[in-house]
Amino acid sequence: MQTKEMELIQLIAVFLLYWVAAEAVINLKYGINEEMKPGSVIGNVTKDALKQGFQIALQPPYLRVISNSEPRWVELSPAGILTTQMKIDRDVVCRQNPKCIISLEVMSNSMAICVIKVEIEDLNDNAPRFPTSHIDIEISENASPGTRFPLEGASDPDSGIFGVQSYSITPNELFGLEIKTRGDGSKIAELVVQKSLDRETQSHYTYEISAEDGGDPPKIGAVQLNIKVIDSNDNNPVFDEPVYTVNVMENSPINTLVIDLNATDPDEGTNGEVVYSFNSYVTEKTRDTFNIDPGTGIITVNGVLDYEAAKIYEIDVQAKDLGPNSIPAHCKVTVNVMDTNDNPPVISLLSLNTEVVEVSENAQRGYVIALVRVSDKDSGANGKVQCRLQGNVPFRLQEYESFSTILVDGRLDREQKDTYNLTIQAEDSGTPPLRATKSLVVKVTDENDNPPHFLKPHYQEMVMENNLPGSCLLAVSAEDPDLGMNGTVSYSIIPGEIKHMDVNTYVSINPSGRIYSMRSFDHEYTRTFDFKVLARDNGNPSLSSNATVRIVVLDVNDNTPVMTNPPLVNGTAEVSIPRNAGVGYMVTQVKADDYDEGENGRLTYTISEGDRAFFEIDQVNGEVRSTRMFGENAKSTYEITVVARDHGKPSLSASAYIVVYLSPDLSAQEPIGPVNLSLIFIIALGSIAAILFVTMIFVAVKCKRDNKEIRTYNCSFFYLRRVAEYSYGNQKKSSKKKKLSKNDIRLVPRDVEETDKMNVVSCSSLTSSLNYFDYHQQSLPLGCRRSESTFLNVENQNSRNAAPNHGYQHPFTGQAHQQPDLIINGMPLPETENYSIDSSYVNSRAHLIKRYVLIRNCYQHLVTVVICNCFI
Repeated sequence: MQTKEMELIQLIAVFLLYWVAAEAVINLKYGINEEMKPGSVIGNVTKDALKQGFQIALQPPYLRVISNSEPRWVELSPAGILTTQMKIDRDVVCRQNPKCIISLEVMSNSMAICVIKVEIEDLNDNAPRFPTSHIDIEISENASPGTRFPLEGASDPDSGIFGVQSYSITPNELFGLEIKTRGDGSKIAELVVQKSLDRETQSHYTYEISAEDGGDPPKIGAVQLNIKVIDSNDNNPVFDEPVYTVNVMENSPINTLVIDLNATDPDEGTNGEVVYSFNSYVTEKTRDTFNIDPGTGIITVNGVLDYEAAKIYEIDVQAKDLGPNSIPAHCKVTVNVMDTNDNPPVISLLSLNTEVVEVSENAQRGYVIALVRVSDKDSGANGKVQCRLQGNVPFRLQEYESFSTILVDGRLDREQKDTYNLTIQAEDSGTPPLRATKSLVVKVTDENDNPPHFLKPHYQEMVMENNLPGSCLLAVSAEDPDLGMNGTVSYSIIPGEIKHMDVNTYVSINPSGRIYSMRSFDHEYTRTFDFKVLARDNGNPSLSSNATVRIVVLDVNDNTPVMTNPPLVNGTAEVSIPRNAGVGYMVTQVKADDYDEGENGRLTYTISEGDRAFFEIDQVNGEVRSTRMFGENAKSTYEITVVARDHGKPSLSASAYIVVYLSPDLSAQEPIGPVNLSLIFIIALGSIAAILFVTMIFVAVKCKRDNKEIRTYNCSFFYLRRVAEYSYGNQKKSSKKKKLSKNDIRLVPRDVEETDKMNVVSCSSLTSSLNYFDYHQQSLPLGCRRSESTFLNVENQNSRNAAPNHGYQHPFTGQAHQQPDLIINGMPLPETENYSIDSSYVNSRAHLIKRYVLIRNCYQHLVTVVICNCFI
């Protein structure tokens, strides 16, 4: 388990290492001494950055400076050399700050970021200095040993160890110095009485106070100390505490109580009356910020307390009675200014243009568009700031130690949105939190990533035939949301053929997308034709798209309506109606056809002339109806002229002259409403078909019962076979007339293959209808031409087994001489022989067959009519 855990930890460490290397910026640190002359080289940023894997352009400028905290002191050349611009005095730039750092942020052409920090190291170039040339102090002669008197300290602009480190006084036996460190790190000295004083022995003393820094060699500043010994006052004021510490919130209003000091003096009268004041070496800034009441010792706020300007104040207060030779009492009040969340975050943009940033719409994720620096003067949680981008935008904020970057975090499409108003919000962690916002406009630059887009994928234009060549048919338009040349569109026609001819012989297109006809179109020859139009932009590389254009050639109104109902004879039609016909009786229905289309073929019927008072016509369906009753005295004929007019421009018309006769023989029935003639016709045909079907079944059953020998295998061929014995060939002719009975003849299938089959009669017309045979004399089956009949062969029953020796065949032709009635075994029967067939029997059977065929054909015809009417 431990091995697996170690491997997992190693994997996580490797991942974090790569992640940090990919995400973190490169940091370079340099250090220089103050007081360097202008032009001094601080470092080669280009070289040092390359060593750390920083991506730098191949030619100057290698780096672009985004921000510089002190542009007066340092600069970065185009070659990446960091130099000083002027002599740097750290004590002016950073004063007493322990670290003095100048920060620069630079960016390469690949948007990689490098943070440069230059630390200015302090030199001991300043000696300690007292604010005045001498210090005057009065001490009562009864001051006991150990009494302390604070002295005004010396200042040194140098920081750290090069500041004031110690004080010394001219060696003597009466006074000594004790060094104390203040809250801000500075050191002060207190004069300590070491032995009793006697004003009568010596009333004035002069010493030298020296302040020494920590340099090597150290620098020293000195001031003269003048001590005056005054007559004694028995009791001196005494503070409750030698040191007081109080906390005051910054931005406290004026007269806010800081502390109420109290010093007691047991003397009476003026010797016990205590007066409070600030020591003489309290700074003017402290005096402007605080006020002390001389009578009560109450210290109040007198100015603006700003934690960011001064975090701590040390006030030296003395209390002195009004008696002669008073010895003042001293205490120190340390005022800690407490931070409040009174400073909102400050957002600074470090891009070249702080208002507008441009980025290509092809920019990939992670592309840096701007640097952001956020600061808050407050401390602690009040100064801890979090930044974010407001809104749903394809950008994100990446935070680093001293700044943040705005990166592309989604797909950019200028055609959908070309401008983004980014709002950066910074919020601290104070209570209540303070916020700040900063707006940044991001403009997305164009790339040729959109082909032209037609407003419609298919265009259709109606054109009247017989148009003029060169006339404008229509205009196509394609939009390209890209800008400039990327969005400039030109049009052309894709090569093709129409009716085996080049499309350019039909139409042409100009650069603006207008399509013109190159010929006059003919509706009867070309009703529609299609071609494709190409739209191409001028980008590099160019993009294109196409659309289909269909031209529909419309017919003009060049066809006059034609009357079809009622039938006209020389433009006139005659109809009869009963004399007692009522109002609304339909006289007739006028119908006309117009081969034009649309409005050109839509007809309207009107009565233009004649007895219009007696009749009216439906303008849509052309039904002519009576409008009044016809009496006994009405005239016998009425005349009207009906006009069928189309709606073309110009309109064309046709007229029918209708003569209406009043007939007393016809009965008038008031039409209840429009009658569906098709339905009535279908019902009638259906009834007839049913009756015929029943009749056909009845006839078929009867025929089958009467003659079971009749079989219909093939309607194209019939075979007659004689069963009666008959011999022909070697027998002599007999003068006795023989008669064939019905038993001598029967129907057999054609596919029967017998050696004795004879009597074949073939007729092509039998395939379509069955006919009866009349074998009397030389008559052939009905519907057969003589040229179609082959032969009729009858054989003797006794000679069926004998092979025929006669191959004689005599086809019937119209040009031949008189043919024999029968052909037996290929030889004609002698006319002297009196053979006869029972014609009544044959005719009756043939008559039944003919009736059956006629009934079947009529039934098939009726069924066809019924089906057609159903579809109609």
